[in-house]
Amino acid sequence: MKKLISALVLVIMCCSLLSFWGYSPAIAAEVDMRNPADAVLGSDYGKKVDLNNANVRLFRKYRGYYPTLAALIVNNAPYEQVDDVLKIPGLSGRQKELLSEHMTEFTVTPQADVFNEGGDRYNPGIY
Repeated sequence: MKKLISALVLVIMCCSLLSFWGYSPAIAAEVDMRNPADAVLGSDYGKKVDLNNANVRLFRKYRGYYPTLAALIVNNAPYEQVDDVLKIPGLSGRQKELLSEHMTEFTVTPQADVFNEGGDRYNPGIY
């Protein structure tokens, strides 16, 4: 009798394990996993400096920008188009000249919190 119960338990266990073979408990529809940042990352963002979403540290690669001119750019955002950066009040002639030299390296996209968590573009805490 003991062998019969052991065999019966073994058969039940095997059948229960086989029932899961090839079975997907959750069949989900394929969804394109995108967040709001993906649309921006597919644009010029990353190749060019986004004037509306960049922090001051991104301007370090441009001689004469960091920290004064970079802070002016960041604090006067948002911009509708790249040329609007030349309309910042209080720019000196030299600063306008520096901006004009690099206009092709800038882009403008809508402001997105995903790129500026906490809204602090002046000191984002990157050390």
